[in-house]
Amino acid sequence: MEKLTVIIPCKDEADNMEEVLESVKWADEILVVDSFSTDDTLAIARKYTDRILEHEYENSAAQKNWAIPQATHNWILLVDADERVTPELQKEIEEMLNGGLKHKGYWVQRQNYFMGKHVKYGGMAGDKVIRLFTKEARYEDRKVHAEVIIDGTVGELKGKLKHNSYKSLGHYLSKVHRYTRWSAMDKNASTGSIGLFHLIIKPGFKFFQFYILKRGFLDGFVGLVLASLSAYTILLRYIQMWEIRRTNDGS
Repeated sequence: MEKLTVIIPCKDEADNMEEVLESVKWADEILVVDSFSTDDTLAIARKYTDRILEHEYENSAAQKNWAIPQATHNWILLVDADERVTPELQKEIEEMLNGGLKHKGYWVQRQNYFMGKHVKYGGMAGDKVIRLFTKEARYEDRKVHAEVIIDGTVGELKGKLKHNSYKSLGHYLSKVHRYTRWSAMDKNASTGSIGLFHLIIKPGFKFFQFYILKRGFLDGFVGLVLASLSAYTILLRYIQMWEIRRTNDGS
């Protein structure tokens, strides 16, 4: 039987730590990688594990790549603080560890929640991430939304991660301004001149895609809000990219 290390990267996640740690307390090892929290994150973590490491945060991929080699066991389940392992996913992983592992990594579907509502359509529909993998895996070198690089085949699990992505509009905006900045830096070199196509057509199409094509309207008002915010995110990314170029030209 294979053993499992759960890695939880975090910073100032006191509101989430109790629930996420409860959902993974069955694992052989829980490794909390903290970026110098100033709230009660570490006090809560100490109730569940003595494996707590602190490491300066650069970006999500770099933090996770630093954390993976620190794990004791060969199999890793990476869980963000705003995620919860459902009982169904726990059972499936335990069965896999007991002789059913056939791949080097596994996709896990996420049940996304926005302001407490389960979002079933729109841009969050069909969301899946590779979160169960061997210790040899690494995240690609990107500042935001980096994927895991697996040297081998990748399967898919049926159990789901519950993802409390954004608790409020303020929570969304606080994250999106940081993420769009990183995304602008990632994509700057591969993007040509910024014009009406980037500032009007691309955001407009993103709204149409998420609200109409992916049936976000079936999620009610929350679906409308999410489609609008997704369009705003695209717009903000290119405005931030324009600002980066303007700053570089002036330096």
